[in-house]
This record gives sequence, C-alpha cells and structure tokens, in this order.
Amino acid sequence: MNWFLDALAVLVVFLGALPLLVAVLQFLLIGLQRFRRLYRDRGEPYLPRTAVLVPAWNEAAVLPGSVEGLLALEYPPDRLRIHVVDDASTDETPAVLAELIRRHPGQVVHLRREHGGQGKAHTLNHGLARVLADDWAEAVLIMDADVVFDRDALWRMTRHLADPRVGAVTAYIKEGSGRRGNYLTRYIGYEYITAQAAARRAQNVLGAVACLAGGAQLHSRANLEDLGGRIDTDTLAEDTVTTFETQLAGRRVVFDGYATVLAEEPGDLAGLWKQRLRWARGNLQVTRRYRHVWFRGRAAQGEHRLGSWLFGLIWFTLLLTPALLTLCSGALLLLFLTDAGGLAWTLFHWLWVTNLVCYLLLTLMSALVDPRTFRRCWREALIYPGLVATAILLVTALPGLFLPLLAGAGPLTGHLLMLLVYAWLALCMPIAWLAKELTGTRLRWLAPPLLHLAGYGSLLAACLVAAAFHELRHAELAWDKTEKTGKVAIGS
Repeated sequence: MNWFLDALAVLVVFLGALPLLVAVLQFLLIGLQRFRRLYRDRGEPYLPRTAVLVPAWNEAAVLPGSVEGLLALEYPPDRLRIHVVDDASTDETPAVLAELIRRHPGQVVHLRREHGGQGKAHTLNHGLARVLADDWAEAVLIMDADVVFDRDALWRMTRHLADPRVGAVTAYIKEGSGRRGNYLTRYIGYEYITAQAAARRAQNVLGAVACLAGGAQLHSRANLEDLGGRIDTDTLAEDTVTTFETQLAGRRVVFDGYATVLAEEPGDLAGLWKQRLRWARGNLQVTRRYRHVWFRGRAAQGEHRLGSWLFGLIWFTLLLTPALLTLCSGALLLLFLTDAGGLAWTLFHWLWVTNLVCYLLLTLMSALVDPRTFRRCWREALIYPGLVATAILLVTALPGLFLPLLAGAGPLTGHLLMLLVYAWLALCMPIAWLAKELTGTRLRWLAPPLLHLAGYGSLLAACLVAAAFHELRHAELAWDKTEKTGKVAIGS
C-alpha cells in the first residue's frame, strides 16, 4: 500500500500548484485570440442609440466626473442618453444631477426612487423599465457611478453588436487611482491584469465568458428583452447571472480588452474585504444555481460553451483554491512526520519549482499584456505571493546556497522551520485574514506588513472561506456598497 499512499501524496501535493498552472494556461490561450477574429474590420462604425444606466446612491462625489466623462466620449451626442437612477440618495446627489441636467439638457435624465436601499439590481430594474418602455434605445450600457470611460471605449464596445449573434460586451476595468493610490490599490491593479486583461481574453478564446464587469456592460436591446427586461435580484452576482443567461440563450458575450474603463477600488483592507466577500458569495451562488451546466461537454452545450471541461476547470480551480492549498500543506506535513522528510522534501522541492516557473511566466506575461499598469505596480507584482512565499521560491531556485544555512541552525530549529514552511500554504490565509481584522484597531499599523508577508492572493483565498461559511449559515444577502471618494485619476 505504500506505493498507493505515495502516489496519492504526489497528487495531493501538486494540487497546490493547480491555481498557478491554470493561470499560466489562461495567459497562453491569449495567443489564440486572433483566430476568434473579434477585432476584424467591420466596415462602417456601428453606433447604435445607446441608453446609459448609472445606479447611484449617495454618489455626489463621483457623478460629475463620470457623467462629464460620458458626454466627452468619441460618440455622437444625439445617440447617447444618460439615465442616472437615484436610489433615494440622502446626500447632494439630487442637486448635482440638477446642475448636470441644466448644463446638458436632453442628454442627462434623473430617475428618482423614493424608497431605495434594496440593492443595485433593484435600482437597475427601475431604470430598465423606463428605458425599455419606448423604442429609442438600441443598446443599453450599464455602469457604476464611479467609473470613467476612455474616450474611445464605447464605440469599441458597440462595434461588436453589429454581429447579431453578440448579445453583450464588457470592457477592461482598470484600477484608476494612479499616483493617488497606495500599496493596496497597486495590488488590485496587478490583480486586474491577470483576472481581467488575461483571464477574459482567454475566455474569449474558449467562447465562454464568466462575467460581464458590473461597471461596464453593454447589451443589445434584443438581449435584454430576451432576458425579460430585468436583472436578477436573487443573488449577489447579478452581473454573472446575466452573463450566463445571455450565453445560455444562445447569444455570445465578448470581452474587449482595448475598451478600457477606470474605476475607484477600495483603498483599505476593510473596504476590500466587504467588496470581495460579496463577490465570492455571489460566485458560490452562481455555482449552485448553474450546477446543471458544469462539465457537460460539447454535445450538451448547444450554442454556448459554459459546459466545456476547460472552462469548468478554470472556474472551480479559482473557487477551490483555499481547499487545494490546505490539502497540499496537509499532505506535506503528514509525509514529513511519517517518513523523516525524504519524500516530503522531494515533493516540496518540485512543487515550488513548478510554482517558481509559473510565477515568473505570469509576471513576465503580465508586463506584456498591460505594460502601463505593470510599471506602476511592479513591486507588488514581485511580492504578490507574499514575502514568505517569495523567500521559499528563492530557496527553491538556489537550494545549494540556502540549505547549508538551514542545516547549520541545529536539528530542532531546522525541524520547526521545515514544519512552518510545509504548512505555509495553509497558514498564509488566516494571517491575511488577521491583517484585515486589525484594520480599524489600534494595531492597524500591523495590517500592511502582515499582508505583505502572507500575500494579497492569500487574502482573496481567505475571503472565499468566509464566503462559504456565510452561505452555509444562510447569512442575509446584503448588497454592501463600498464608499467612493472620486479619486479616479484620468489617464492613470
């Protein structure tokens, strides 16, 4: 039975490398995007009459910039109307809108909900009912109040709707604080290169897009009408549900990486945790809701590709990252304690060699996909796995240099240190969670160092664990809005 246990240990340990391997696979798929011919010349520009829906609750600080930015787009003014759906705001939002309407009569519309607080989806449905009540709009752009579109972003998105098979288009949302940001917004900036610029381009190749970005999603009128003219209100991931339903109905969803949008992201760990907890819970709800779709193969897919094995692998690898890392650490610890470290060290070494190769490839390819953003956050990119994990990668790369130092530390110290190293993939998640917990306390100065040690990705993994517990105890589906301050830096 030893051979079987050893083989099982090898499998379990290398499950810990699966998230990075899948991330590399997505980058490699980008090279095949040319064969999808998404950006081929379609002749005359396609500029449908577009109604913009902007849900707003207490957004006085950001509305002037976002609305003025929309009106300055490279798009015919007579083919663009901006509907701000005011969700019973209690700040200066109504006064700000009144001034915008005065300056731009006929182009800005104020839709007021007197009884709000139900969440973004309900607010959008209020606006959709008004927009679809007449036949003016040929397309509808749904966005967030804090985002600022590049001047050419909208026509780059609408060009795809010239193909009647395309139901919806999403843009590349970039972290927009620029030089006004901090270490956390730079981490987010790097994350968005991998999670959007790379991952969604790969999904274009697969023909199955996971999510229309909530801050920049363009729909054809026909697509919205086929979806019942309403946004889902039963989950915390209304944008993902809309994405899946569009594709299940036989229409394509396209990500345009050349249409870029700047968004304000949380600048502290508490705000980031609140946002990502909502996203993670929404993804868990979507996973359960579409359980009949996963891994069904090409024969059962019809016009969509959501049931492909590769798309399912990408989706579930991300979702199960905390479990994969914990199992990996558990297998290493068990082997270390039962065989005096022989097999454990061999597996550990090759696991981290694999991680090192993947990490270097991801970093280099990220610099190629979005060099401008990468230049701003390259330091965070280098320590993205965390300082401890980066040190382990260095040991893996140069074992002849570091292992003699470890041997000279003495047997007890070396034993304890190896236990810590083998357990690190599991330990980094609670440490990242602790960093979030310290935010807002007297020890908040410890939060950034702890996050740097544990790694930004570890915080996202910890958030997935928290989301699972929230779902298991059926916690209230509260759509917590993150505070916006209007710090988006144009041209960042």
